Amino acid sequence: MRLLFLAVLRPHTGNAVTAQRVRDHLEAAGHVCVLKDAFDFDSPSEIAELIQAEGLEAALALHLYRGGRLLQGHGIPFGIIFGGTDLNEDVNHGEKNQVMGKVLEEARFAVAFTESMKETARLQWPHAKGKIYVQSQGITTVPNATFNWNTFLQRAEWHQEEPNVYMVIVGPEVDPVFTREVKAKVKRTAGVRLIPEMPQGDLHAAVKNCFALVNSSVSEGMSAAILEAMDLEVPVLARNIPGNAAVVKHEVTGLLFSDPQEFVRLAKRLVSDPALEKEVVANGSEYVRTCHSWRVERDTYQHLVRTLEGSPGTYGRLPGAIRRTALGE
Repeated sequence: MRLLFLAVLRPHTGNAVTAQRVRDHLEAAGHVCVLKDAFDFDSPSEIAELIQAEGLEAALALHLYRGGRLLQGHGIPFGIIFGGTDLNEDVNHGEKNQVMGKVLEEARFAVAFTESMKETARLQWPHAKGKIYVQSQGITTVPNATFNWNTFLQRAEWHQEEPNVYMVIVGPEVDPVFTREVKAKVKRTAGVRLIPEMPQGDLHAAVKNCFALVNSSVSEGMSAAILEAMDLEVPVLARNIPGNAAVVKHEVTGLLFSDPQEFVRLAKRLVSDPALEKEVVANGSEYVRTCHSWRVERDTYQHLVRTLEGSPGTYGRLPGAIRRTALGE
């Protein structure tokens, strides 16, 4: 099939990485996957023109509101992958909630990364209960073997009290106002360095050289950065929000904090307790290996996309192995 795949494709962001990985899964099955940035389109009419011009037969969207709303009414079947902010934030806006409910009515399937995301969607839109599946993100990490850690840190400032402890913040500048606030704060804070986005291989190499990865997000669907750190055998400290708590079990696969004070306390504990570090690293690595298989993720998406072929109701249920291990049914 010729598939349209809509996602928010800001470079080096979680959505972009997820979309590119899912596209690879679909193209490996022989489909042609036309990946487009949802922010490049202002209305469904522009999508209609693209469908006509590219001869597209079906579609997929990552994010129920940003991508899904553009796929309605075109006469081609489509599926949805929940992103995170659609269920964590957009769901609380009345008009967006209604739009997303309508999108789910037309979608043939929807994929949630966690059981809690599925439950949130089910409670909001009961009519979609039978078409929501759970597939966790598949993780694979490939650190750049030539990455020079010393060069990377040569301009970093050392913490005044504990010169062996510092924080490196890595990521794209998405919100200009917030970026200015962060930069101003970093300038006044010893031991903290802010750097822009990096190629994924370099980022994996940098993370592998760190003592721990910190996720302080207030909204997450499923953080690939957390899972990648676990795969790289690096301890994780994450804010205690539903998306993070779904993959980080406190004191088992990582540590969860609720405020800055608790973060500092847990970070110091991790530094001073080698046994705890060893335990969470081992458990995290095993968790990713058993629950976030790249191969299982590929099999799931390849099968789900086959349900877009033909008329609704003409396709069968997912194979038993996929239902049990990947989709949690």
